[in-house]
Amino acid sequence: MQITLNSHYEMLLQNKLATGLYESVNEILQEALHLLEERDQLYELQITNLRNEIQQGINSGEATPLDIEAIKTRGRIRLAQQKVQ
Repeated sequence: MQITLNSHYEMLLQNKLATGLYESVNEILQEALHLLEERDQLYELQITNLRNEIQQGINSGEATPLDIEAIKTRGRIRLAQQKVQ
């Protein structure tokens, strides 16, 4: 396989080789492809989790109105109880 890189990526490869961490361009490209594969798998996992959470929300039933005053009251009671302790 033959690939063409722009000057930025050619320089990047040369700099990586110069560090001594890699023995060949092939080794660098394999590592890069491995990281790309991991990133893609993580992305797919995140998408799957998001879809599952959306479905859980849909399955949870009808939305109900939010009672701000009741929430504030519960918060004030909890805060007062913490101050007593």
